[in-house]
Amino acid sequence: MIQLVECLVRRDEYSHKEFVDRWQGEHADLARELPGLVRYSTSVPTDPDRAEYDGVLELTFESEAAMAEAFDSDVGREVQADAAEFVDLGAGPRMVVEETVHVAPEE
Repeated sequence: MIQLVECLVRRDEYSHKEFVDRWQGEHADLARELPGLVRYSTSVPTDPDRAEYDGVLELTFESEAAMAEAFDSDVGREVQADAAEFVDLGAGPRMVVEETVHVAPEE
C-alpha cells in the first residue's frame, strides 16, 4: 500500500476550530469520493496551541499509479481546489510512503 502523509497548516483567516470543522466536515465528505481510495484518516493535535501543525492527513491507495489517477480525476481536482480554500498548501511536510504494519487489530 502507498500512503500520502501530510502535516497540514491552516490558512491565516481560519481559527484551528474552523479549520478542523471544515476539514473533517464538508471537505471529508468530498475527499471520501476519491477514486481508488482505500483508507482515509485525519488526526488533530490534542493541544493545538502547542502544536506546529493543525492536523495530519493520511490517504492510502493500492499504488502510486492509483494515487496519481485519483488526483487527476474530476473529484481529485475538486478536492485539491477545496483544500486550497482553507489549507496553506505546501506549508507543512508531505511524503509518499510505503506502509509496513507491525500491529493490527484481529479481524
